[in-house]
Amino acid sequence: MSIYVGNLSYESTEDEIKKLFSEYGSVASVRLIHDRETDRFKGFGFVEMGSSNEESDAIEKLNGQDFKGRQLKVNPARS
Repeated sequence: MSIYVGNLSYESTEDEIKKLFSEYGSVASVRLIHDRETDRFKGFGFVEMGSSNEESDAIEKLNGQDFKGRQLKVNPARS
C-alpha cells in the first residue's frame, strides 16, 4: 500500500517528509510530485513504509495534523 500525503507546504522536502513519517516506522520511499513543465512542487506526494501496520499507524496519527502551517491530508493512495 502507498500513502497519499496532501496539502503539503510548497517548501516541503522529501527529507522532511521522511523524517515526519519515520516516527511511525521505517520509510521505504518518499515521492513528491512536481509539475512536468515548471518543475514546481504540486503540494502532494506518496510515502511507502516497511509494513501495512506502520502505514495504518502513520495515517491515523498524521491525518489532520499541522505540518509547516498546513493541515495534512493523509490516507491510503488510490490506484
